Amino acid sequence: MSKNLEIKKAQVEEIKDKLSRAQAAVLVNYRGLTVAEATELRKKFREAGVEYKVYKNNLLKIAIKGTDFEALEKDLTGPNAIAFGYEDPVMPAKIVKEFSKKHEALELKSGIVEGEYCDLEKIKAIADIPSKEVLIGKFLGSIKSPLSNFAYLLQAIIDKKNEEGSIEA
Repeated sequence: MSKNLEIKKAQVEEIKDKLSRAQAAVLVNYRGLTVAEATELRKKFREAGVEYKVYKNNLLKIAIKGTDFEALEKDLTGPNAIAFGYEDPVMPAKIVKEFSKKHEALELKSGIVEGEYCDLEKIKAIADIPSKEVLIGKFLGSIKSPLSNFAYLLQAIIDKKNEEGSIEA
């Protein structure tokens, strides 16, 4: 077996491994980014726990066959990079969308989020979803608010009873 074929097989296995662990994968067109911009983007991905790689389209096509990510095959034209989201399925799309506001050369193409294919419009909508931590915080705040109001009401009743009791004495 040739050395080149061995390298390609190893890359296909690497992609399969990443896909097996990923909750989301987002395809982007990175053509036109400068080296500095690409480095900045990679840094943002790394800080968020997202893995960003450039693979040959043919290797990606081989790796996604028979997986939940197979629907991406139709979008594998031209230069592509793929961002794998392992912990937060929204994060890859969110980072790309934010980054592309300042760097128009970067374009979202499509993605798979939790097993569902998302075209450009849907992936942009998903990018607008708040992060898991923000959603949990809002949820806990909505639970806490009625309880806090009830506690304040009880305290006001107790305070009023104490005032009435001290006036009578």
